[in-house]
Amino acid sequence: MDMTTFSALAEPNRLRIVELLLDGPMSVGEIAEQLQIRQPQASKHLRTLLDAGLVEVEAVANRRNYKLRLEPFQQLDAWLNTYRGVWNEQLDKLESYLNKLKHKSN
Repeated sequence: MDMTTFSALAEPNRLRIVELLLDGPMSVGEIAEQLQIRQPQASKHLRTLLDAGLVEVEAVANRRNYKLRLEPFQQLDAWLNTYRGVWNEQLDKLESYLNKLKHKSN
């Protein structure tokens, strides 16, 4: 897994930008307005997301719209999937333990 993805998503405003872009492409101005930050700040965060390969730019007339790229998120999901088995196993053990406690108290 590319650590650049984690670094880019670690900053709260960038994570919020990704969440905003789930609904579709947005311009820098729209993102800045939604986050209640200045446009240069939004542009800086978008540059980091762009450099990490998480977003791409689409020119529409005189606007530059940013949208999510699916591939990095699919890679992240695949990476996380390797840990889901461990988590599920631990949760199953916890559920079993809680059921034993519940039956002992009845």
